[in-house]
Amino acid sequence: MPELFFEIGTEEIPAGYIGPALAFLERGLEEFFSKNHVKAGKPRAMATPRRLIVAVPGVDPRQEDVVETFLGPSVQAGYDDRGNPTKAAMGFARSKGLEVSALTRADTPKGEVLCARVEKKGQPTEDVLTPYLSKLIGDIPFPKKMRWGDQPAAFVRPVHWIAALFGGKVLPVEFAGLRGQNTSRGHRFLSPGPFSFDSLESYLAECEKRYIVPDVQERKNRIQKQIRDLAEKAGGTVKEDPALLEEVANLVEYPAGLLCDFEPKYLELPRELLAMTMKRHQKYFPVEDKNGNVLPHFIAISNMKNDDPVLVKRGNERVLRARLEDARFFFGEDRKRKLEDFVDRLKGVVFQKDLGTSHEKVTRIARLAEELAQTVCPEAAAKVKRAAWLCKADLVSQMVFEFPELQGTMGGYYAAHSGEDPEVALAVKEHYRPAFAGDRPPSNVVGAAVATADKLDTILGCIGVGLIPSGSEDPYGLRRHSLGVIQIVLDRDWRISLDRMIAAGIEALGPRTKLPAGEIRSNVLDLFAQRFKSLFNSEGFPYDAVDAVLSTGIDSFVDVRKKVAAFSELKRQPHFEPLAIAFRRVASILTAESQGDVQTALFREPAEKDLYEEYLRVRGPAEESIRKKEYGEALATIVQIKSAVDRFFDKVLVMADDETLRKNRLRLLRHVSLLFSQIADFSKIVLKKS
Repeated sequence: MPELFFEIGTEEIPAGYIGPALAFLERGLEEFFSKNHVKAGKPRAMATPRRLIVAVPGVDPRQEDVVETFLGPSVQAGYDDRGNPTKAAMGFARSKGLEVSALTRADTPKGEVLCARVEKKGQPTEDVLTPYLSKLIGDIPFPKKMRWGDQPAAFVRPVHWIAALFGGKVLPVEFAGLRGQNTSRGHRFLSPGPFSFDSLESYLAECEKRYIVPDVQERKNRIQKQIRDLAEKAGGTVKEDPALLEEVANLVEYPAGLLCDFEPKYLELPRELLAMTMKRHQKYFPVEDKNGNVLPHFIAISNMKNDDPVLVKRGNERVLRARLEDARFFFGEDRKRKLEDFVDRLKGVVFQKDLGTSHEKVTRIARLAEELAQTVCPEAAAKVKRAAWLCKADLVSQMVFEFPELQGTMGGYYAAHSGEDPEVALAVKEHYRPAFAGDRPPSNVVGAAVATADKLDTILGCIGVGLIPSGSEDPYGLRRHSLGVIQIVLDRDWRISLDRMIAAGIEALGPRTKLPAGEIRSNVLDLFAQRFKSLFNSEGFPYDAVDAVLSTGIDSFVDVRKKVAAFSELKRQPHFEPLAIAFRRVASILTAESQGDVQTALFREPAEKDLYEEYLRVRGPAEESIRKKEYGEALATIVQIKSAVDRFFDKVLVMADDETLRKNRLRLLRHVSLLFSQIADFSKIVLKKS
């Protein structure tokens, strides 16, 4: 069957735009063929900075014939008392291109209705494909688009050619004044002329001759082999960096690696600074020894065949030397002062217009961190306070002004240079962690305390002035910060009260907040609950078990994790379903009348007495297990009451007419519910049985 080949040739597309564009093209064509009843193989998408390509094998040259069924008015409305068609029936038939006599009947939940079966003959695939491809080009959702010349069409970069073939025949696709053809172009510098082709196979063969590697993965493979071989030649290795590899692969059409050098004097700079300068600013691959120390070498990936490698090598070295010399100057200038000397200058840096300066934020962080330290590490409280006071000082350093990605990191180096305690310096360096998915929490307790205080202050402050995340909008990264706090607390196994920390944080914010304290607290708890759900669901815990535990409160993160683990294990047991039904029944029947103590003298049925005695028997051991945070043992004890609960509901009329009896029975059930409500809310469990 025919093959579809489609290529959009452009000026250089930003590297970060290419992956999403290819995914859109693949998905769009799959949906098009499915919707239009055209059999086709799986699309294969490829790209270079100057072209987006998608090829689809085995495309049926014609749409399938289909029969569509349409439901119309009711039979009663379609025919009068004499059986003649009404205007409703005639109008329905006419709208579907049928005679009234061709209508059939169908039974539906709303009764018998008229039915029209319309047969649609398939069209030639190219007739429906051509207009779709013309529209598809403009629909690619690039973050930014532009217009050029007198063309009204917008695209990420000016389009220079369109190649569109179906079964070797050119499709007249049109966009921005261009029309589909069977030609493409080679490498901009090494083989800039056009070339013709009639299939994907011949296209790839021509690309190989013209210094084009269209497949992104193939370019990655070539780059990886080149940097591995060149690094071995220099006596080192290159640390894997998938993001950098992806970006570099989408910056070149014909990757050519080159081993370059820089002066050893620059090795006195922090390794993070060297790596940032090479990787993020110049897209180079640093070479390291087996211990992770940076060597005075780097690998550049050129978009050219290196006929004169010495010249290209010197050019890359000259560019990097200029960047490193700037960094060396800033590093030296910043170290002429102690880190604490920078703190006062934070008064001139606005953190957020409603929350004041970074100096005010540092003051709040120090206050909150000290409060936290008194609970989790009182022996290190002084170090925590000192690290909190210094943690943002490097924001006004020359180095961070030039390389903002190094905030925190440079502060740690400057703290060590200033003679600060090593634990304080490390805490300053790591207090932004975890900064992204998969990042590790701070490695020492001082840094963990400062990081928690910093993130919690940002969360409370932003929510306090009404900057609450909604939908995809979260400009201050509050979701990321809340997950970071959870990760730190769980990593450290800290038994701290979230309510207490929220109260301390709101108090530190003082008049800066715009919302009432209760509303701030509610929004913060909702934010943490959502992050807990995401975290636990990603770890494989049942979503309803997570909901059931979170509904009882999240004051202690460590307890929440233990409860979720214990409750999820109980949920996996074969007897859980009837147990959940029984406990849900207990919780659902409670009313305002259930408040108060149980009076045993009012028991009328043996089942009442049995339930109360069983409750007394399990209460002590269950509460002792809960006190010890042994939630699995607590649940195992509580479930023993199920049989007594079942007998109670079978034998006792809870909602008796006698008010005194009714209240006493409800109070008994409330006491039973308190056993398990400290761990989970059974009403949140999704049951398979009705």
